[in-house]
Amino acid sequence: MWKLERLEELEALATFEAPLYVRYSRGPEEDATSGSIDTESGLELPGLSVNPLSPEAWWTRPVGDWIARQLCQYKHLQEKNPDRFAWVLRRVQVGRGPDCEPLLAAVKPVAQLSPRLLEEAELRYARSFDAGRGPEDGPEM
Repeated sequence: MWKLERLEELEALATFEAPLYVRYSRGPEEDATSGSIDTESGLELPGLSVNPLSPEAWWTRPVGDWIARQLCQYKHLQEKNPDRFAWVLRRVQVGRGPDCEPLLAAVKPVAQLSPRLLEEAELRYARSFDAGRGPEDGPEM
């Protein structure tokens, strides 16, 4: 598994090798021996919990914006546990988790994401989005 250093590298990869997903964990080796757990119910999920890096059909903004947002949605997992890192994977979706996230089985690791790439994604997310804004925060844009 190689390491991606720039957001544009990940954008190119996600554009040409879709569908790809991102996961924050201790890595593919550890994930191969244990699956994702729904922490609230204690139930083991039928696959690994991931975030999609390929935009939905309705997305009309740049692909890089989608990717930056997806990378930032679960970055807190790495911040709470430094043993976790972001890595890109592919495989077959076998269901959805309790937050409607895709669950993948028999995954294939593709690349690890560098801290530099994640910082770049965080800057783009902050610049391109009204991060944290919800439906109760005023008129829709």
